[in-house]
Parts: sequence; C-alpha cells; structure tokens
Amino acid sequence: MNGYGFNNKLYLEGQIAAIQERVAHFGCLYLECGGKLLDDQHAVRVLPGYDPDTKVQVMQSLGDNLEVVICISAHDVEHRKVRGAFGPTYDVFAIDLVNRLRKLGIYIQHAVITLYQGQPSVVHFRHMLEDIGLQVTLHQEIPGYPNDIDFVVSPQGMGKNPYIPTTRPIVVVTGPGPGSGKLGTCLSQLYHEHHQGKNVGYAKLESFPVWNLPLNHPLNIAYEAATAELSDRNMIDPFHLQVYNEACVNYNRDIAAFPVLCVLLERLTGNPSFYASPTDMGVNRIKDGIVDEEVIHQACCQEVAARYFHYKYACHAGYCDEKAVRHIEQLLFQLNIRPEIREVVPAARKAAQEAKQQKNKGNKGIYCAGALQLEDGTIIVGKNGPQLHAASALILNAVKKLSGLPNEQLLLPQKILQRIGYLKQNVFGDDELSLDLEEMLIALSSAAEDYPNVHEAVQCLIHLRGCQVHLTRIPTAGDAIGLRKLGVHTTCDCQ
Repeated sequence: MNGYGFNNKLYLEGQIAAIQERVAHFGCLYLECGGKLLDDQHAVRVLPGYDPDTKVQVMQSLGDNLEVVICISAHDVEHRKVRGAFGPTYDVFAIDLVNRLRKLGIYIQHAVITLYQGQPSVVHFRHMLEDIGLQVTLHQEIPGYPNDIDFVVSPQGMGKNPYIPTTRPIVVVTGPGPGSGKLGTCLSQLYHEHHQGKNVGYAKLESFPVWNLPLNHPLNIAYEAATAELSDRNMIDPFHLQVYNEACVNYNRDIAAFPVLCVLLERLTGNPSFYASPTDMGVNRIKDGIVDEEVIHQACCQEVAARYFHYKYACHAGYCDEKAVRHIEQLLFQLNIRPEIREVVPAARKAAQEAKQQKNKGNKGIYCAGALQLEDGTIIVGKNGPQLHAASALILNAVKKLSGLPNEQLLLPQKILQRIGYLKQNVFGDDELSLDLEEMLIALSSAAEDYPNVHEAVQCLIHLRGCQVHLTRIPTAGDAIGLRKLGVHTTCDCQ
C-alpha cells in the first residue's frame, strides 16, 4: 500500500486526552481493552500509518497511573483455543503478552483465570503464570450472569469472586481474545471497590468499529469482516440516537447487552449510570488520525478480500462454519470488489498453472506456488520443487530481489542441503526431502556466516514484515510457522 492515510500522533493526542477526562470524572477507572495491545496488524493494514503498538504507547504516556490485569478463560486453555488461523494457543499468547508488556515498562502484576472449574490443564497453566511472577485470581462461573441481576450483584454472585488488589487509578483489563472474561472481571472489581467505599468507573478502550464514521464506511465494514466468526454486526446505536439525535456506530453485542449492563453498573456502584448509550462507554478517537480517505478505502478493501480467504480456510479446518464465509461474501458485494483484488492471488495462481504445464516430475504431481508483494508493489513468485516448498522458494526469491542478487543465484549451498536431506531421510525417516520454510530459514542462517551473499540476504528478511503473501495450497505446519515469524500477512487457497 503506497502512501499513508493515518496520522498516529494526532490519534495519540486525542486518545490520551479522552482517557484522562474519564479518569478525572471517576477517580479510578477500569478500562476493558478490546483488540490487540501489541502488534495490532489489523489496524496497521486498514489504517496505513498506524503504529502496531499504539495502544501500548497510550499506556506508556499514562505512566505510573496505569496497570494491566490479564484475563483468560479456563475453557480456552482447556480446549487449546488458537489465535487466528495459524497463531499460537491462547495460553501461550497470554504468557508472551505479559513478558512483552513488562519489557516495555508496563506494570502488570495480576492475572485472572475465568470460568475456572479445576481443570488439570488450567491448574498447570496457573503455575506457569505464577512462575513468571503473577498473582493469579480464580473466578468461577456465576449462575444467571448477567441477566439475574439480584443474584449477580450479591455476596453469592460477584461477591464470591476474590478481589484483585489493584493499586493504580487506571486499570486496563485485557485478554488474548474475545470471551476471555474481561467485562466480568471489571464488574467484579467494581462490586468490591464499591463495598470498600471507592468511587470507580468503567469504560471500553477500543479502536473498532469507529463510532463517528458512517455505518457503511470501509473501516467499519473491515471490522465486521474481522469478527465474522463471532456473528458481530455493526449497527446504529439506538440509545445514542434517541438521547442525542446523533447516528453513531456500535455493534450488536454491545447494543444488546447495554440495558442489563447499565442496570448492573448502577447496582454495583450505587450511582445512576454515567452513560446514556453503549457508544458513550467507548474511548475511541480513531477518526482524529485519518488524513487520507482514499488510502484508507483501498486498504480496507484489501483487508476484506484477505478475510475471505482467512474464513474459507477456517471453515475448511473446522474452526468456523459457512455462515462466516457467506457474511464475508456479502461484505465483498457491499464494497463492489472480488477476492482477487488482492494482487498476490492471481499472481500465485498463474505461477502454479505454469508449474503444472511444465510437468516437473520432481514435485510428484503437486503443483504449488506462492506470490509476495513487496512494499514498492513488486510481485515476487515462488514454486515448489524437489528441494524447496513453494513458501521457501518464494522467500528466497524475495530476499534475492531485496539484496540485488540475480534470481538464478543459489543461496543454499549444496552441502547444507545434502546434510539436511540425509537427516530427514535416514534419521527422521521422511520421504519428503523438500525443505519447508522453517527448515529453509534455519539452513539459510546456518550458511550466512560463511557466505557473504547469504548473509546479505538474511539481513533483508526483516523487510518482509507486513508484506502480502498468497499460497495456492494450505501451508504445512513448518511453512505456517515460518510465515508467522516473518510477520507476513498470509492467505491461501484451500487445496
């Protein structure tokens, strides 16, 4: 994507000021944080110019006034829920998030395991959290939550959840993904804080949907595409429209939950609700940073097209049902685009067709190719063969281009390929000698010390982060790991 559509500095100024205004009203504020705290690649893709760690920059600006509490559902740990199509499990991601936040100077001392029922895998996870210095609180399911308000707001309901002894006026409550129990944790804390006589409040720190942009704005459509498996739908907030006569965008779950949440907040705090609508609850100044609508429009169309392939794969793998795919197709129609607007898709398919026509016997009749788009728009392709998976060939061709090496230049010395081939065939017993991407990257780094050209190529790998990739077949485990570590945005055909 050429050009920038978003000014991060303008956004930061507006977002920090909005949070400080909420804190000034309440004294102590629990901020439920949706989306990603770190490396928010969805925001980067739809808002060219957005820094992937912007939310953490907001927190760093608030300094010693802020701490983080991380939540994770025991059900997600037990069932080994995975982030995205090729991402890590929620428990692994949660521990990595804690370590990364601490390195950035963010204070995080507490973790909450929600919906806890004594599951053995969760007990092990609890010990892992304690081993990295977190105090772990266990919250069990509250019968009738959230609708049975009399029971929920009682010593047997919220009161049964142990209090988390936070110490700072701004408490960001986050988790590895939806369903982690962030809202329930915030409400439990409000219950205990109120009984201690403290003035506390609740708000949502969020990026999407963008409340003060039109319902059919590409940014809001792209958000709906990103959450299609949750059956999220953007809507005009009827509460906000009635009170302020202003059409603002929110999503169905927040709108449906607002009446109950409003009563809960009143009962928990003992005060009339500060909020007249679910939109009021959000702290979101994304619109302040938009400086080029056309760039944003193009980026969002690319994102929705990529989400189509994401959900096609997720449906194929059993992670979601056909409803998500059908919904993405509706959003594509709404934007008047096709999935092939993603330029790497036709390029990869063309390369695979060419490989098939060449009838290269070395690939055993399986013809796979990949395409990658560099930052300047150049399309690179790679095909599978006797020695390399398509993803491996693709990345090698990309770093050759970036380092100025001719495409026919061999970067992997034959002796290294022979050693790996011997290990795979005679020790591991593999019939397949072709290197997947993870294996290829290890081999490449091994050769870098002795071969200057290889060293130069390895230095270029970092420039692939954020590039668009498409494969004509589902990547193997080793390919998926390598692509994720390189930070490229990958889609694939389900073959």
